Amino acid sequence: MTSVEEPAPPGERERVRDAARTQAEILDVATREFARAGYDGARVDEIATRTRTTKRMIYYYFGGKEQLFTAVLERAYGMIREAEQQLDVGHLDPVAAIRRLAEVTFDHHERHPDLIRLVAIENIHEAHHIATLGKLRRTGSPALDVIRRILDEGHRSGLFTADVDAVDLHAMISSFCFFRVSNRHTFGALFGRDLVDPARRAHYRTMLGDMVIAYLTAERAAD
Repeated sequence: MTSVEEPAPPGERERVRDAARTQAEILDVATREFARAGYDGARVDEIATRTRTTKRMIYYYFGGKEQLFTAVLERAYGMIREAEQQLDVGHLDPVAAIRRLAEVTFDHHERHPDLIRLVAIENIHEAHHIATLGKLRRTGSPALDVIRRILDEGHRSGLFTADVDAVDLHAMISSFCFFRVSNRHTFGALFGRDLVDPARRAHYRTMLGDMVIAYLTAERAAD
């Protein structure tokens, strides 16, 4: 006879939900605190004060400050992966598909400025924490698989002429999106232009797609 797993009692289910809610709240507050103060400047005491928990409970769930920061990074990158997995460009021609991918990247970076600051902070630390996240490296980026398919189709059809791989193209698109958010204040102070001004958002979004497509489809001089 096949055994049937007994459902968890209501009290146990509620405790599990409470624990999940508490951890999510801690990660929300920790994300803002690390983005605001950096890894060295952030304080677990401050994170505990801003949540409905204690420093001891944070250590219970995450193990310590370093592990908490790593968990924050993992969730932030997980959000990127989730957005990439939802990309639906299979019905588009290569030019429209690559423009759509650039727009999705543009929108995600703009909506998550804390992610931009966290990535900048992690680069200061030479990717010390991300290096421990083997799962991220193993799963890679869903966007890279999409880019590879688009590039292959674009080359087969003769639309794309650039000799570029998916990683380099991903870097090209991400660089513009990242700079626009991360350098907003210094760029504005130096040049008097706010790169995230809502009035110019459509301009920059279109410009990104135009730049990428112009590079991919430009006529190449014979060697």
